Amino acid sequence: MLYALRQRDFFLLWTAGLISYIGNWMLAIARPVVVYQLTGSTLAVGGVILAAALPGVLLSSFAGVFVDRWERRRTMVILNLLLGLSILPLMLVQTADHLWIVYLVTFVQATLGQFFAPAENAMLPLLVDEKHLVSANALNALNNNLARLIGPAIGGLTLSTLGLSGIVQVDALTYALAALLIALISVTSQPASTTHPDKLRQFGRDWREGLRVVRHDHMLLILFICAALMAVGEGAISTLFVPFVTDVLHGEALQLGWLMSAQAVGGIIGGLVIGWIGKHVLPLRLFIVSSALFGVIDLVIFNYSLFTEGLWIALILFVIVGIPAIGLGTGFDTLIQSRTRDQFRGRVSGSLNTVFAFFYIVGTGIASTLGETVGVLPTINLQGSNYVVIALLCFLALRRDWMNDLRPAASAGD
Repeated sequence: MLYALRQRDFFLLWTAGLISYIGNWMLAIARPVVVYQLTGSTLAVGGVILAAALPGVLLSSFAGVFVDRWERRRTMVILNLLLGLSILPLMLVQTADHLWIVYLVTFVQATLGQFFAPAENAMLPLLVDEKHLVSANALNALNNNLARLIGPAIGGLTLSTLGLSGIVQVDALTYALAALLIALISVTSQPASTTHPDKLRQFGRDWREGLRVVRHDHMLLILFICAALMAVGEGAISTLFVPFVTDVLHGEALQLGWLMSAQAVGGIIGGLVIGWIGKHVLPLRLFIVSSALFGVIDLVIFNYSLFTEGLWIALILFVIVGIPAIGLGTGFDTLIQSRTRDQFRGRVSGSLNTVFAFFYIVGTGIASTLGETVGVLPTINLQGSNYVVIALLCFLALRRDWMNDLRPAASAGD
């Protein structure tokens, strides 16, 4: 773990992520709260989720082609600056009549994110040795959870005192600082060549090549199916988390921030442990075991209120569930990165984001509809159940790799 942090370029990327994530988590806590407070509707919250997910369905797979063509460091710098500018209109939101601004800003930010996420995922393996890739991904998860510990707590307090406008200003500043740090990275990527005279045909060929990489690799294909199941569950909890805390646990914005920060504590613990032992951990086993634990603990979180009361129980459980959350994310990212050659990583990552975004919308639609009819509590259980199914599916489909202790080969895409 310390080896990865001692690498100057990785440290710059890691620090940039930490700073921007803090601002993002502040906004993440504020936006659904503001929408729910203005409307009292899970459908309105679902509309925000839909606006965030649509660009992934429409653009992400194609964005990966451009990411493989562009120099990734420069791409991330420009996108950070654009992301910071794009959130400023949120300062105008005052009433339910201004919800269109929330939807529009969310859509624009998500559109820019379709280019940023593949660029970051493709850049990371260039900054550390392959044997330290698990540790590097764990550290990336750690900085996200450090931000999750700090951001929601500050976000809940800031929302209560300065309102949405104050959060927007801080988030815009974090994007600017992140852009500066990434600009200082010395490693640059080698963009893929575009030799075909017909640029449109070349684009189509490059896009199809990315899809073939996934289709011809058994493990990547299974991981894409797992991503679809994860997305359905995450779409459900993103839509219903605020109503769950408000209506089931009887909390408010401040308590919502506490719960999100509590999970970050477990994530920090998990990130430190996995980062420390990363080169000795098999990514596939890490992903499967962590998915099962995450799903089971989430089911307990969602249903304990049927038998007893107390927000402190939820706080403890959120700390515990943060540990396997890091394990499943780290294992999954490492498997995807190490199964894919560098010249295809942007396209594979973009295609993965498209799959995730599409099924995220499916999960949002299910949760928005059933949340209004069946109720919040029965519907939110979809998230925990899906992670248990993922663990079983992955174990059964990839049991040969599990039994043989095979690390993912970095030859996919030949």
